[in-house]
Amino acid sequence: MEVILGKKAGFCQGVRNTVIKTKNNLEKKKRIYCLGQLVHNPEVIKKLEQKGLTIVQNIQDVPEGKDLIIRAHGVTKKIYEEIEAKNIKLIDLTCPKVLSIHKKIEEYKNLEYYIIYIGERTHPETVGSVSFAGENSTIVQNLEDINVAVEDIIKKDIRNVTIFSQTTFSMEKFDDLVKIIKMKIPKDSNLEINKTICDATKLRQIETKEIAKQVELMIIIGGKKSSNTNKLYDIALKECSNVMFVETLEDLYINYIRRFKKVGVMAGASTPNDMIEKIVEILKNTETEDYIYENSR
Repeated sequence: MEVILGKKAGFCQGVRNTVIKTKNNLEKKKRIYCLGQLVHNPEVIKKLEQKGLTIVQNIQDVPEGKDLIIRAHGVTKKIYEEIEAKNIKLIDLTCPKVLSIHKKIEEYKNLEYYIIYIGERTHPETVGSVSFAGENSTIVQNLEDINVAVEDIIKKDIRNVTIFSQTTFSMEKFDDLVKIIKMKIPKDSNLEINKTICDATKLRQIETKEIAKQVELMIIIGGKKSSNTNKLYDIALKECSNVMFVETLEDLYINYIRRFKKVGVMAGASTPNDMIEKIVEILKNTETEDYIYENSR
C-alpha cells in the first residue's frame, strides 16, 4: 500500500530536549524523580522508568536531597515555591516556549490586564500558566467560559484585556473563540491577542489536514492522554472517513488496514521516531486486499 508520512510527525523540539536531557541525567544518577508524566506517551515513559525515572504526583513524595525533573508542560508558581523551600535539586525541563508564556503572563498581570487563557482547563500546561495570571483571569475552553470571562471583566471594570493560548491548542478553535470574545467584550476595551500556539503544533495540524484529504485511511500515532495528538485525531476526522488512533502496536488492526490502498500517517509531539518508523514499515509491507472503498466525505 501507499503510505504518506507527515514531515512534522514525532517529537517537537521541546519534547526532544526534555527526553534527551532526562536520559543524560539518568546516566549519571541511579534514580531521578519527575513530577507527573514526563511526556504523554506510555512507551517513552516505560523506557525511562527502566533506566531509573520515578514518577511522583506531589513534592512530598520526593526524598530530601534528591533530583526532581519538571516536565515540558511546566508547573504552577506555588510548586516552584515548594521546591525552593525543600532541599530538592531541581532539573527544570519546562519547554522554553512555555516558560516564555509564564513570564509574559506575569508581566501583563503586573500591568493590571485581565488575562484570558484559551486552553484545556485541566491540562498541566494550562494549570501551570494560569497560576502566573492572578485572580483577574479566566480559562476559556468553550463558549460558556467566554460569558464567565466577559461578566468578570465588566464586574471588575477592567478595560485592558489580553489573550494567551495553550501551546498545543487547536488553531481553528482558538480563532473561533477569539472572534466571539471580540464581539462580547465591552467596545471600549483594549484587547491584545497573543496566539501562543507553538509553531510545531501549527505546522503539524496544517499537514494533518492536507494529508487526510488525500488518503483513504489516516493513522494518528501517540499517547491517548496527549492533548496535541488528540487534536490531530479530531482534525483528521473532519477530512477523512476512516481514522485510527494508535498508541501502541497492539492498536494497529492490520486486517482492517488491508482494505485501504492509500494511508496517511501523522504522529503527536511525544511520539518517538523508532515507533513511527516501525509502524510505517509494517504498513508498507502490508498487502492491500480487494475491497470496494467508498469515501462518504
